[in-house]
Amino acid sequence: MHIGVYGSGYLATVISACMADFGVPVTCVDENKERMIAMGRGEVRYFEKNLQDVVKRGIRAGRLLFSSELASLVRHREVVFLAQDSADNLEEVAMRLARICAEPLTLVITTPVPVGTGARIEEKLREVGNHITVVSHPIFLTDGCAVEDFNWPDRILLGTNSADAVTAMKILYRPLVMRGVPVIVTNHATAELVREASTAFVATKISFINELAELCDHVSADSVDLALALGLDKKVGPRCLQPGSCMGGPFVESEMDSLAHLASSKGVSLKVLTAAREVNYNICEKILGKITTAMQSVSGKQLGILGLSFKPQTNSVAGSSSILLAKRLLKDGARVQAYDPVAMSEAKLELNGTVSYCDSPYTAAEGVDGLVISTSWPEFRSLDFARIKRMVKRPLIVDTKNMLDAMRMRAMGFEYVGMGRGLSQ
Repeated sequence: MHIGVYGSGYLATVISACMADFGVPVTCVDENKERMIAMGRGEVRYFEKNLQDVVKRGIRAGRLLFSSELASLVRHREVVFLAQDSADNLEEVAMRLARICAEPLTLVITTPVPVGTGARIEEKLREVGNHITVVSHPIFLTDGCAVEDFNWPDRILLGTNSADAVTAMKILYRPLVMRGVPVIVTNHATAELVREASTAFVATKISFINELAELCDHVSADSVDLALALGLDKKVGPRCLQPGSCMGGPFVESEMDSLAHLASSKGVSLKVLTAAREVNYNICEKILGKITTAMQSVSGKQLGILGLSFKPQTNSVAGSSSILLAKRLLKDGARVQAYDPVAMSEAKLELNGTVSYCDSPYTAAEGVDGLVISTSWPEFRSLDFARIKRMVKRPLIVDTKNMLDAMRMRAMGFEYVGMGRGLSQ
């Protein structure tokens, strides 16, 4: 089965590359000709772990092709994925495909959309008498491990009332179905709502551990041990229980906005979601408070920030607490120098020339009054802290992700401040 994928952004690139890696012939289409030529050379615009290798493997094998001609999307294709990162012109693209499509087609919507989109598009296609079946198919990817998430999903979610479409999708996902990945078939609205509700649920879990971390500071408890104990509960899982974290990524805010708007339009109050968003938004203020308490004042002080992406293994700064923290420090009169392994270019777009950008974590530590670990890049654990201690003006480390061994840092002569580390503070 040949498939088409419309889009050239994050979603489309991951889907195209990973489907081709399954052995499925894929044509990826975007009307930006220069971008398609670049992608055909294996040039991926996003830093995403393993993604470029998978793209190049598909190109070498001849299973992954790129085109700027919309007609090639439906030519001899049974399934087409609409996989733009934004839903701005989604309906327009669907109707254009309907005008050039002569054969029956399964149109799979993976673009993040508000609830009601799939049913509305399907109705419009039915009105023009086209033989296109619409499937609402949210794909749950996490920046930094998108390839892994695609290859090892928790579930495959299909919103459709067509048995033929379900069969076609199971054929495409045969490697996953044979591995035992659950396939959930439901209607459009439910599939669309699951995406937003999943995001909101993770936001709630993160807000919960952030609140408990603050409580730990007041009762001499340790939030790291607490999170480990809670995370070992099979109903919870440890992945999202990290004090100091906040929700980020290119789709998070829009999905939570959409869910809140839907609830408001129905007269429903989502107090937990509202509270979760408020807590996560305010985590930057909590971190700033810790830094200010440790330094009395940040005005006129030099601060080093390690990590600018919203999480490790991605260059995305969307929703990054590191970016918000840098802005707040600057607003309060601090001077900031920062380093990130891959997100410097994206961070510059957000922070302009207000921050000094460094070529290594050691340069970021040079002469600072305090060093803030703001993104949990694994390499920060293995830094030469003896060298850093000789470079800093004041040996203060604010570890917002609880990456380091507090006792070891203090034994080396550092002032160590963690998040919710009551017993080890």
